[in-house]
Amino acid sequence: MAEHLIVLAGNPNVGKSTVFNALTGLHQHTGNWAGKTVDCAEGSFTLNGEKVRLADTPGVYSLLSNCAEETAAAKAVCSPETEGAVVVCDGCCLERNLSLALQIIELLPRTVVCVNLLDEAAKKGITIDIPRLSELLGVTVVGTSARSGRGLDELKEAVSNMLSGEVPDAYDESPLRLALENGEPLPEGETYLNRASQIASQAVTHSDSDPFRRDRRLDRIFLHPVTGIPVMLMIFALLLWITAVGANYPSDLLRRCFAELGEYLYTALSGAPGWLRGALIEGVYQTVTWVISVMLPPMAIFFPLFTLMEDFGLLPRIAFDLDGCFRCSGACGKQAITMAMGIGCNACGVTGCRMIDSPRERLIAILTNNFMPCNGRFPTLIALTAMFLVPVMGSAAALVLPGVILLGFCVTWLTSFVLSRTLLRGIPSAYTLELPPYRVPQVGRVIVRSLLDRTIFVLGRACAAAAPCGLIIWLLGNIRPGGQPLLEYAADFLAPAGRFLGLDGSILLGFLLGFPANEIVVPVIAMICTGGEALTESAGLSELFASQGWDMSTALCMMIFTVMHFPCATACLTILKETKSVKWTALAIAIPTVVGVILCALTNWVVNAV
Repeated sequence: MAEHLIVLAGNPNVGKSTVFNALTGLHQHTGNWAGKTVDCAEGSFTLNGEKVRLADTPGVYSLLSNCAEETAAAKAVCSPETEGAVVVCDGCCLERNLSLALQIIELLPRTVVCVNLLDEAAKKGITIDIPRLSELLGVTVVGTSARSGRGLDELKEAVSNMLSGEVPDAYDESPLRLALENGEPLPEGETYLNRASQIASQAVTHSDSDPFRRDRRLDRIFLHPVTGIPVMLMIFALLLWITAVGANYPSDLLRRCFAELGEYLYTALSGAPGWLRGALIEGVYQTVTWVISVMLPPMAIFFPLFTLMEDFGLLPRIAFDLDGCFRCSGACGKQAITMAMGIGCNACGVTGCRMIDSPRERLIAILTNNFMPCNGRFPTLIALTAMFLVPVMGSAAALVLPGVILLGFCVTWLTSFVLSRTLLRGIPSAYTLELPPYRVPQVGRVIVRSLLDRTIFVLGRACAAAAPCGLIIWLLGNIRPGGQPLLEYAADFLAPAGRFLGLDGSILLGFLLGFPANEIVVPVIAMICTGGEALTESAGLSELFASQGWDMSTALCMMIFTVMHFPCATACLTILKETKSVKWTALAIAIPTVVGVILCALTNWVVNAV
């Protein structure tokens, strides 16, 4: 069977991934925003008995710069294996999209232009003369509405005709090809922009004098210097509230189901030695299922809601609102999006840092992402608030969680400021930020995409790290030299350092053993305090911790250290993968830990002085 390779290219937010998924059947999301990759995803489909490999390149505006996305796209287009291209354009803003199409047509005469989102263009009173546009560009042009499937059969037919037709003469001597292949100066982008403007003026007509009226009205709220940030904060507060409240019941249900299954498995292994049953069920099984029951529900709620915000068009506007603030710290406005991702999961936040073009600013965002408390730390923060702050503060304690997130934001900004003037000094980069049109999200696709791309991916890594940790915790709790478990010996050893930080040895050991997943920190601490042999349920923790001498000062220091300590194992593995550097991974571990130690020690000193 013959095999062909073609690339799929286009600006961000033109529905390119929808076209990719529709053609290949792969529900893979590739693009410029949080949680998406700057690499080229690849799928395949069969066309007239021949296999067609489709490389989905990152969304870019041009091939005329050296940012990560445009370099990846240019390499894919210029690859000797590439036989042709499909360039996806947004029918609502065709003039802006045609500049990239003209560049790719110059490099690959075998090109099909797909004018997508024709349904949205029609709603805005925009009409595109497809035959005229094809005549002006000199290539086949197909109109589609990929979300509804309209025009995709015609697109496949156009690709088939492109691959079976004669190969046009390549423009080997074009300034663009010479520049990309030989490192010569890039041609002026104005040339392509002027040609794009001329072509669009002949192929596009408008029946509405202001087709983007609705978008501008919404932007007066979301981008206003007075209302923009407060409205975004309220939206995120609502998102967090829904996540925290909505995750309670499914978490309890999962925990009960796993407990019943654990009892069944324990009975089924009745013929095995007691130590083996304990290690497998009370150690590995109970730890892994605890992580799943606490981690899965909030992530399954947070990430679909977050992706709905993304599809609606809010995330780029958050970057726009906070760009000035982050530029003052020497960082980039896109870091705001990676921080928001970090609230769901720091590993996803680190992955989302790929969208930041500047390597220096990308490193700053990676090194500081752990200051944003993830979903795994919320149970600890909520439990401490309920036990120690609600009796004192009453209903005002509801402001503690947003206050903790605000603290993480402030420390992120300050740390970014310090890094940008020391280890990672440099001038903040300029970047192009597109504000996509507001769109009604496709809820079903959003749920599937967020669960597969983010929730299940992160949960799998967390479980892989939790399994060996569960075995270690069980061994430490059940090996008892002198009648005392090793956990207590370790806690006693760490007690002086704990007291210096306003904590105790059990708390410090809980954080250390909770390295695979923040969700197990409190259960490990309870296990140490009770001298238990397995992780302990959260019921009755108030009395238990009060009996250990905990007070308001202990709770405050523990909340600070919960926000500011080393990343979990999943986040560390992700940082290592993204930076490909042990040095930067070690620094990402050290920075939040050192800041947490300093703040805890200061808090403890102030409380004792008062």
